[in-house]
Amino acid sequence: MSAGKQQGQRSEVKVNAGDNMVEHGDIRVVHRGGSKIDFRQPVITNDSRFLLCASGECVKVFSTSTEECIHDLQGHTDLVTGVLLRPSNHLQVYSCSIDGTVRLWDFTDGILIKTYVIGCPVYSIYASANHEGVIFIVVPMLGDKRSELFQLVAVHLPQSGDQLVESRELSAVLSNVSSNPADIAFGRGGEYIASAKGLQLKVFFFKKQKSYEFSLKEDNKKGGLNTFTCVACHPKDDCIATGHGDGKIRLWRNFNHKKEYTYSTLHWHHNAVSSLCFTPEGTNLLSGGVESVLVQWRYNQESQRDFLPRLGAAITHIAVSPDGALFCTSHSDNKITIIQSCVKVSAVIQGLVKGESVQTDLIVDPRSKALVLNGKPGHLQFYSLQRDKLLYNLDIVQQEYIHELGLEQFEVVKAAFDASGTWLATVEERKQKSAELEVNLKLWAFDEQTQSFVLNTTISAPHEARITAMCFRQATDSQTTMLVSTSKDGHFKAWQLATPAHTEGPSWSCDFVGTYHGLVPECCCFSADSSLLAVSFQEVVTVWSPTSWELLTTLSQPPGAIRDLCFGRLSCSKYLLGTTAKNLLCCWNLLTCSLEWSTSMDISLLLADPLSENMAAFCCQAGCTDLFVFKPSEPRPLFSHKAVCSGTVTRAVFAPREKMLDSCEENSQWLNRSQLHFLTQYMDLMTFTTKAEDDRLMASSKQLVIDDSVAMTPFYLLLGKHRHQQQENQDPMSSLSAERTPLPQSSVAIKELLQTPAHVLPSTSFLCSMFVQSLLISVTDLRSSKVELSQRHESVTSGVKLILHSTRRTYQNMVVVVGWFGAALLPQDLDDLSYLIELCILLYIRKSSWRISTISS
Repeated sequence: MSAGKQQGQRSEVKVNAGDNMVEHGDIRVVHRGGSKIDFRQPVITNDSRFLLCASGECVKVFSTSTEECIHDLQGHTDLVTGVLLRPSNHLQVYSCSIDGTVRLWDFTDGILIKTYVIGCPVYSIYASANHEGVIFIVVPMLGDKRSELFQLVAVHLPQSGDQLVESRELSAVLSNVSSNPADIAFGRGGEYIASAKGLQLKVFFFKKQKSYEFSLKEDNKKGGLNTFTCVACHPKDDCIATGHGDGKIRLWRNFNHKKEYTYSTLHWHHNAVSSLCFTPEGTNLLSGGVESVLVQWRYNQESQRDFLPRLGAAITHIAVSPDGALFCTSHSDNKITIIQSCVKVSAVIQGLVKGESVQTDLIVDPRSKALVLNGKPGHLQFYSLQRDKLLYNLDIVQQEYIHELGLEQFEVVKAAFDASGTWLATVEERKQKSAELEVNLKLWAFDEQTQSFVLNTTISAPHEARITAMCFRQATDSQTTMLVSTSKDGHFKAWQLATPAHTEGPSWSCDFVGTYHGLVPECCCFSADSSLLAVSFQEVVTVWSPTSWELLTTLSQPPGAIRDLCFGRLSCSKYLLGTTAKNLLCCWNLLTCSLEWSTSMDISLLLADPLSENMAAFCCQAGCTDLFVFKPSEPRPLFSHKAVCSGTVTRAVFAPREKMLDSCEENSQWLNRSQLHFLTQYMDLMTFTTKAEDDRLMASSKQLVIDDSVAMTPFYLLLGKHRHQQQENQDPMSSLSAERTPLPQSSVAIKELLQTPAHVLPSTSFLCSMFVQSLLISVTDLRSSKVELSQRHESVTSGVKLILHSTRRTYQNMVVVVGWFGAALLPQDLDDLSYLIELCILLYIRKSSWRISTISS
């Protein structure tokens, strides 16, 4: 097919990406959504109700029964590297991070209690009941984040009332240790600590202040690797269990003598043992590895073993609840499995599935706003970025996956949605050594009843070679849905949805096949209004009309094959941008068919924000990736960020926000409508956040500690809402003249109600009258609207009745209900006093059925 109208004279305008750039300022790169929950060993609380795990820059608190995330403990500014229950308080937890801090949390309420500033990156954390007020952390020996030598140090936590505490006095315990938390463990409640690295095991005794070292040969007699992979210490006996690279487990004894030590060997795993853990009583030893099987060894009866197989993926960590009721295993597919005493799986907490690589692009489902990409083998995963939760997996290949090394199986390599999310197109392929490439193009229709996608059409061998790109036309009401695919066979094809005639439903068929001088098409894209289709054939960009399939024009540029094509959006829809293999970014004006501008940049990925004119370009330079955000119509970038990550970024997406930001800063306005997410070479999902977002998240995490004397209870919310409405409706002039008498904070009646033991409290009628009398305050101005009073009385009385009805079974004491108010919420005017009088009257009427014996505070 011959070319149509040639482009006009090329513009000589050059844009230097380094000039007039807006630096990142208060925007930073964070892990937010889709972070690894299998990065460190999880922690189960004493009552087995909650599970805590490190997840990017926060600590997640999950319910072990419902699998829901209860709290996000946010405050760290870098990767969280450890989570540990505080030995002296089972309702508090420590977390450590690369940001050089250790933070203490109340995980039940999601409150940050204290921050200890260490001053250097912290890679793991340990504590023991025998060492009160001391924690043990692993830090770089040189205090440098890039150091490969680490040491175990003791940190004495200062007793201070401040929330931010400097704790820079570190006492060295062991040097040259591993940064992996699985390689260090406390024994006998903290009498000694064991550390393994490479082929050496160290044991340090705190009382003796002496350490012993034991070494193994690199290979055993059968050629297995003796390298240490993990360590666990028996809670009561002098026994250390170590896992090794050849799948063996060694039980060390008499290690308090240099030459008289002994060890026995257990062997079931065929590959490296990744995790070991003793049960709290020491009766069993748990082990796991790549076999996806949890093995339970009986202590001192190691020939007796129990197995829990088919856990889905390689086991990376094992944890046991303090009461021994629950086990949990972390897996390499970013999953945590909760197990009831090695008998059955009771819950599964699934994060964003992380494979070795992502073949598909990062795309957003228009319906659910979920992030869609490769999941389990042969599947697409739908992951909610807002809830940070996996919604479901869609089986694309629909074949059983066989776990065998070297076996070639179908893989999902391409996926695309239409604008409404009604249709999903996928490409799967399999390449066997002695056979040709097998390719299937599948079209999936969204089913309203099942709220999932159902296979509609399968096209075997849609092209004679590998498919390089595909995209949907953003169809309007008068247009039919169309899909375009390009292939290495030199053709691009348009697939159109045919209306049902004699068939049961709609189906897809090929409507057009296009070529250009035998060149190979690499990428394609539709304009925002779907009136133009751009297809790149090596060094030439062709522009087509999808309605008539007429070649409208061709665009060429300096030598170099086109790698990415993007149309501008909204006011910039007249521009077409492309990147080349010769490190050029080119912008064409489609009205003049000429090159508007070009710049020399090694761009690994170019993408457009569908909700604005902004475009993002990831540029690889000196082993790192830089980000530039710009508008095609302006030569000056809106935003730049140097070294957003190491390596090359090849997958990214603009995800629409649930609620638009109202940022007025020039360098962050591009984040108002959409949020940019990208994948690093280590499969970490990263995004950009502004200081305003961080402040808002921090404020929400601190909402319960605004005033320690106020409890966040139903009564607080009831009176707080009423007072807020009262302040809004109040006349500003009258509020200035009104004088309020402050209530004494140290009320004898309140102290008696809250501090007296329940079994010695007097009768409810006496308490009620005493409490009401303590609240009487002289009020000079009693002028109030009777209508307003009656309305407020009616609404609050109904609210009180509702709360009393809902809490009657749990809190059978008036003292508890009254105590909910707190000293800071005691009434200071007649309206609030009338509320409490009505409350006390209700309590007095019900007192015959309330018992004083049970009380909860």
